[in-house]
Amino acid sequence: MNFHILTLFPDMVMKGLGTSITGRAMEKGLISVNSMDIRAYSTDKHNHVDDAPYGGGAGMVMEPGPVCASYEALCQQLKKKPRVIYMTPQGKVFNQSIAEELAEEEDLVFLCGHYEGIDERALELIVTDYLSVGDYVLTGGELPAMVMIDCISRLVPGVLNNHVSAEEESFHDNLLEYPQYTRPEVFRGLSVPEVLLSGHHKRIEEWRRQQSVKRTLERRPDLLEDAILTLKEAQYLEALRGGEGELKELNKEVEAYLKELNVGVAEMKLKRKAGTMIKKLLGSGECTVKDLKSFYKVCKLRVRMGNKQERDC
Repeated sequence: MNFHILTLFPDMVMKGLGTSITGRAMEKGLISVNSMDIRAYSTDKHNHVDDAPYGGGAGMVMEPGPVCASYEALCQQLKKKPRVIYMTPQGKVFNQSIAEELAEEEDLVFLCGHYEGIDERALELIVTDYLSVGDYVLTGGELPAMVMIDCISRLVPGVLNNHVSAEEESFHDNLLEYPQYTRPEVFRGLSVPEVLLSGHHKRIEEWRRQQSVKRTLERRPDLLEDAILTLKEAQYLEALRGGEGELKELNKEVEAYLKELNVGVAEMKLKRKAGTMIKKLLGSGECTVKDLKSFYKVCKLRVRMGNKQERDC
């Protein structure tokens, strides 16, 4: 995978990315990182790349000419127009799902603004994606670009020594990662959980998933709405919540749907059939509890509308 960074500070990004995992990936040829100095494309004799904003205001704005010229030079090298990401607090907040999508690209361009930003015309001409690393303001786009490249690189095959690591880290299935332990078994009176010493892989996996669910509830409950959970994990989450949660609401929607069907003695049979289907779908990871709740809500409304039309006739 090839990363191209349009920046005023090429040394900054190359030194940062040239270490640790990304540095080793570059050495192995698994990824390449190319930084292009926007200042090199200035037509000003003093190599100026910024000017005062029209309409007044504080700070300076990067001129469109050098930005577009550096991008066009890159396009000539690649013989195509790659996807261009502009780092801005006005963009969509970067997350693991976006990283997974971007990891499918062969070439990615990161445009790093500075000062008060870049002339809007340059952005309109070349930018395809606007991304942010959070709701705060930084001096330039270099640090966000490095953060995103680090994250995306970890998803490139071969970059991590253990390919399972990328699949089990935080935000996999929209859950935070489970707690990790190493030697010694007891440290300052605190012991490693017994299950991790058991050698029972199925129990260890189950414990880790439960810890991920519990930690997400404690620290990032907002993620749970779209978390991919099995029925057993959803039941565990509901128990942690004291019996109040998405699964209880799902059961209510199933019951309301069956009542609208008005099938009488067949209701229990259909409820068991719905329970089997829910367990299978959640177990396969094809949908979330939220998806199923929405599905049964729509089914209920369709039956209700159908019944109303029959009565009107």
